[in-house]
Amino acid sequence: MTVYLIRHGQSEFNAAHNDGEADPMIFDAPLTEKGRMQAEQARVAIMDLGIQQVITSPLSRAIQTALTIFQGIAPIRVQSGHRELLSHSCDMGRAPGALQAEFSSLSFDHLDEIWWHQGPTNANGVPVEPRDIFQQRIRKFALELDQMADIQLAVVGHGDVFRELAGFSMENCEIREYPK
Repeated sequence: MTVYLIRHGQSEFNAAHNDGEADPMIFDAPLTEKGRMQAEQARVAIMDLGIQQVITSPLSRAIQTALTIFQGIAPIRVQSGHRELLSHSCDMGRAPGALQAEFSSLSFDHLDEIWWHQGPTNANGVPVEPRDIFQQRIRKFALELDQMADIQLAVVGHGDVFRELAGFSMENCEIREYPK
C-alpha cells in the first residue's frame, strides 16, 4: 500500500517568521486562515487516494490540518514520533490535557505530559533539539512506517521531518508519496 506525506497548512508562525529574523514567539502555532483554506483544498485532492488511516503530529497546526482534510473520511491517530525538529517557539507543544480540551474528537492520553524535546534552551527559553537526536527519532519513525505498510496511510507532519524522512522539501499542504 501507499504512504502519503502531507505537510501542515500555513501556520501563524510561518506567516510571521522570516529566516534570519528573531523568533516571533508563537508557541504551538495554529493555522492561519490561508492554512485552513490550503487544508480544505487538500481535502478535495485526497478524495481518490483511498486513505484508510491518518497519523498526525501533536502540534496544533498538524492536528488542525488533519482534521480539516480527514474528519469523516479516515480515522486520525496522534503520534509524537514525527513531531517537528524543536528549534523555534512554534515547535514547542502543549500538554495532552490542553490538546484534549481543544481537539476533543482525538485521543491524547498516550502522550507524555511533555512529549516534545527537553534540554538546553536558546536565548528565548526554547529547548533546541540536537540534530543527531532528531535524526535518530526520525529513523525510528521510518521503521514504524514500514510496519504499517499494509494500509493506505497519510502522515500529516512538518517540513524538517519530511526532509529528513524522505529527502525532499514540501510546501504547505503539499501531498507526496513516501518513497520507500
